[in-house]
Amino acid sequence: MNTAHFKSIVTHSFDAIISKDLTGTVLSWNEAAHRIFGWSPEEMIGRSIETIMPAGRLHEEQHILQRIRAGEIVPKFETMRVRKDGSIFPVAITISPLVDEVGAIIGASKIAHDTTAMVEMRTRLEESERQFRALANTIPQLAWIADGDGWIFWYNDRWFDYTGTTLEQMQGWGWTAVHHPDHVERVKQRIQLSWSTGQEWEDTFPLRSRDGDYRWFLSRAKPLFGDDGKVWRWFGTNTDITEQRDREQQIDLLMREIAHRAKNMISIIQAIVTRTTDKEASAKLVARLGALARNQDLLTHRNWRGVTVGDLIVSQLAAVDDLIGTRIVLDGELDTMLSPPAAEAIGLAIHELTTNATKYGALSSNEGKLQISCSTSDEQSGKTFRLSWRETGGPPVTAPKKAGFGTVMIDRNPRFALNAVVECRFDPSGFVWTLEAPMETVTTAPAQPH
Repeated sequence: MNTAHFKSIVTHSFDAIISKDLTGTVLSWNEAAHRIFGWSPEEMIGRSIETIMPAGRLHEEQHILQRIRAGEIVPKFETMRVRKDGSIFPVAITISPLVDEVGAIIGASKIAHDTTAMVEMRTRLEESERQFRALANTIPQLAWIADGDGWIFWYNDRWFDYTGTTLEQMQGWGWTAVHHPDHVERVKQRIQLSWSTGQEWEDTFPLRSRDGDYRWFLSRAKPLFGDDGKVWRWFGTNTDITEQRDREQQIDLLMREIAHRAKNMISIIQAIVTRTTDKEASAKLVARLGALARNQDLLTHRNWRGVTVGDLIVSQLAAVDDLIGTRIVLDGELDTMLSPPAAEAIGLAIHELTTNATKYGALSSNEGKLQISCSTSDEQSGKTFRLSWRETGGPPVTAPKKAGFGTVMIDRNPRFALNAVVECRFDPSGFVWTLEAPMETVTTAPAQPH
């Protein structure tokens, strides 16, 4: 390489390239050094290299010169230097000996790179890492991170505190060791499905503590996707729900006990009613109490969180359930969830309609049919719930001459309970009953007065 070529490299280098003799006096100073340190070549050539060293770093020069005299290359190291304006900034420096034509060491060449941006980025990353670890280790949940294939490589301190394990024991699929043997295979299958499909994961299972006890955890994991659309990381948490689960089981037990006692009370009332002299009236009341009991059973089974229209209708068609699918057709949005109050009002109406249909309507003959349909629609006033009961093929129907308690059950009660519009039509082709109500009154329990 000729001198001109070498000079061009030094002149146009992005890094400061400086040479000095064995006393530390600057011999050359390129333009990058001028830009980085602020001193021009004219100002620095002939001056000590200690000019760009902070007072606390002067000892570095003696150590560097000692190694250069010994013929050593000083590998890249990070330190601090000072600009002409007095500001101190970080640099990365590499120093090599300079030799003459006969191989004697006559000085050193230094390459210095301003690392301000890199150090700032590293500082931000370190700060972010500290914040992440502080957050991850103070949250109440056990937390972990897996790669895109589901290999878990990090856990927070909460995990190790609870399980009494080490990272070496838990990496990869090591976590299975703290799962209950009755649940571990199910959990492995479900989480592998998420690993394979990229779908969010959620499951509930017991985990063994360092003391050998098992506690129940609600566990979730969310995928983080890379620019290529593939899963890059999985972030998971395990939330201890043991106390919540115990409370729910206690509440469920109490609810079932209350339901059992209520059913016993209904049975006693039914027994008393059957002893009345008006056998027809008592039979009707016993049947209605039975409908109320079926509603209660259904809601208790669902922890009083509501019930679907389809399940409610089927429960109230118990006396003629053998006709469902043949003479009785259920269609529409039967999975619509009803609140407990709505279920009670509609359930009692369905019971009353069933009783009338079997006594006087389509189900009183062998040819009659019944269609029950449910639908929802968006109206200007909001979403509307519709339920229709349509009988065909039965004996001719006529409107009753007076309204009895049955009319209260199929008309007045749902109208007031659900703010509904109820219509009863005694068409020549068969009886038709329709109910329309605002969706919020059907799916949400009404506020109780204070």
